[in-house]
Amino acid sequence: MKLTPIAYSCYYTRSREGEQFVPEHVFSYQISGTLVTNDGRNEYIFREGDFRLSKRNHLVKFTKYPPEHGEFKSLSVYLTQEMLRTISREYGFPAEPHQEGSAILELKPDPLYKSYMDSLQPYQHLVQPGNEHLLALKLKEAILLLLSVNPEVKPILFDFSEPGKIDLEAFMNTNFHFNVELKRFAYLTGRSLATFKRDFEKIFHSSPSRWLLHRRLQEAYYLIKEKGKAPSDVYLDLGFEDLSHFSFAFKKAYGVAPSKIGL
Repeated sequence: MKLTPIAYSCYYTRSREGEQFVPEHVFSYQISGTLVTNDGRNEYIFREGDFRLSKRNHLVKFTKYPPEHGEFKSLSVYLTQEMLRTISREYGFPAEPHQEGSAILELKPDPLYKSYMDSLQPYQHLVQPGNEHLLALKLKEAILLLLSVNPEVKPILFDFSEPGKIDLEAFMNTNFHFNVELKRFAYLTGRSLATFKRDFEKIFHSSPSRWLLHRRLQEAYYLIKEKGKAPSDVYLDLGFEDLSHFSFAFKKAYGVAPSKIGL
């Protein structure tokens, strides 16, 4: 699926929808409301007026909170690898790997950032057929603006390397709660899907799907039994798509409905 280079989000109620795998760097502006993100290690909170840069090839969960009697609104610009490579060649910026760090960078507010985002408000017109050259100029402007205001992001933007082979056991124990396809886990650990499955079974003595279900249910049991969490508060956080599926799987594993634990 081809990403729309400019995305506008608007919600009237709390939403936990959001891409859990970030395929491209994303420059975003929080127009109103609050965005809470979690990359499995750290939680980040962005409020009205905040700017952020989400780094590609990371797993991140998003929860969107509209203000009281208002709407959650944000504007995001996807900085495609194609455009970044073009700028790298045009301006002579070398491509070089960078040290891994936070999945999301908070950018200090700057008048130039605000002016740029204001210019994108009529975004519907920019993404119409026939405006491809204008859209490309706006993407280029965003990248050059980031390099001017926050030059420290240069090694991040121009790192075109793919994820290298990493410790599979440590990665999965940190990221098991992300609801993404196995091919995403394979890619982020520097493996083909076939190699990922083979290495996984050697380490965990189980198929990835079976292990993920068991590990998520194990964590759910702990959170409900020991931490007093409600099933409705944990199932999404642990990678289940709906409460009924979670409850069915939980009862099958433990012989009791999650709502009955601790009663």
